[in-house]
Amino acid sequence: MAIRAGFIGLGSQGAPMARRMLDAGYDLVLWARRPQTLEPFQSTAARFAGSVAELGEQVDYCAICVVDDAGVRQIVDELLPAMAPGSLLVIHSTISPALCATLAQEAAVRSVHLIDAPVSGGGEGAAAGTLTVMLGGAARDVERARPLLETFAGQITHLGGVGSGQLAKLVNNTLMAANLALAHHALECAVAAGIDRAAFAQLVGVSSGRSFAFDVCARMPEPAAFAHGAKLLAKDVGLLGEALGDEANYQQLRDTAMRFLQLAQ
Repeated sequence: MAIRAGFIGLGSQGAPMARRMLDAGYDLVLWARRPQTLEPFQSTAARFAGSVAELGEQVDYCAICVVDDAGVRQIVDELLPAMAPGSLLVIHSTISPALCATLAQEAAVRSVHLIDAPVSGGGEGAAAGTLTVMLGGAARDVERARPLLETFAGQITHLGGVGSGQLAKLVNNTLMAANLALAHHALECAVAAGIDRAAFAQLVGVSSGRSFAFDVCARMPEPAAFAHGAKLLAKDVGLLGEALGDEANYQQLRDTAMRFLQLAQ
């Protein structure tokens, strides 16, 4: 039986993910709050739903890629009652692991399966089909989702039960924030020592101190240029804290990360 898929959350990352699913030949139903969000899909084989519930009635697989806990909660509240038993709900948003567990319990009452599948790689990675997908959920549900995930993913890793994907994503993003902070301080140290910033950045770019975060930081004229990204990373650092509390290693990462994130916001 062919999979009837739905996708909600057609932002800078979700839209290319949905596009790659369409390009792979999947039957796809889309919903968006703003009609203009659907305009790039007018010339595709995608079908459009008039509401979240209408989408839920038409699919047996639905991916959600909205921004935060509140957005996911609202969508699932409208979507879940409309989905048929046996359907699969895939959460690509980066949200609280605890919320994922709660949603999975609510879904199970209706015999709907749920996995969390946050992604890393941004819009460019989605368009290129190279996203990293971090999965939490039952193995059978992960395998059911895998063919669709493979349309936009270069790396798919199953990490454990529901919420495991979120926890891995939150640790990854907190590490990214801490690495940004270290890169920022390294660049400032070089300037304080009288070294040309651009020359130092070029040097590190081919040396042992290089990292993805250093490359990102070196392109910033100042931390404030990263204000939007800093806001999202600060959210994730906070969510990891909700999950780990006063765990010592988390505190080290948090304290390093937040010094830079506060500068940037």
